[in-house]
Amino acid sequence: MSYPDLVEQLISQFSQFPGVGRRSAERMVFWLLQKPRENALQLAEGIMKLKDRLRFCKICQNLTENDNCRLCTDPHRDQKILCVVEDHKHLLAIERTGTFKGLYHVLLGAISPSEGRGPQDLLLDKLTQRIKEKGILEVVIATDPDTEGEMTAIHISNVLKAIGVKVSRIGLGIPVGSSVEYADLSTLTMSLASRREI
Repeated sequence: MSYPDLVEQLISQFSQFPGVGRRSAERMVFWLLQKPRENALQLAEGIMKLKDRLRFCKICQNLTENDNCRLCTDPHRDQKILCVVEDHKHLLAIERTGTFKGLYHVLLGAISPSEGRGPQDLLLDKLTQRIKEKGILEVVIATDPDTEGEMTAIHISNVLKAIGVKVSRIGLGIPVGSSVEYADLSTLTMSLASRREI
């Protein structure tokens, strides 16, 4: 026996969310059924506002409700250093540390030949134009330390070095609190390559 069609349709919709299987989707649907109608209306309204109002910042491609995001319009941020990230979640992760005070540039992806994404999909012209116009002195590349992220970092580095800007890469390697003994070979290799003077 299955649920009524309306319930099945909503379960199917919720199951499309990343990490949400059928059981979790069922719990969400029945949670909604137990709540007052206003809760469902607020959820629906929130989703519609998200789709209608949220856009990419015209400067850095961060998420915003305005033409430019809060970070790009903050006069207290260092205007001469730029951190390049793959997506908005990476930007937020770096912001949460509270240590980076410069500006950002969101690539909206990484080079991934297996998924059909090449260097032309990264909109690097926008990045290089911004660097030249704003007189950026340093670009910190903060892409993932996986194959796609490394390929992206190398390509960006080559493009930016050609225009004469300092390019650095976030440190990669063994996480704080872990043991060298248990690190895999790739992590140890990255750690050695990313070493710095103390």
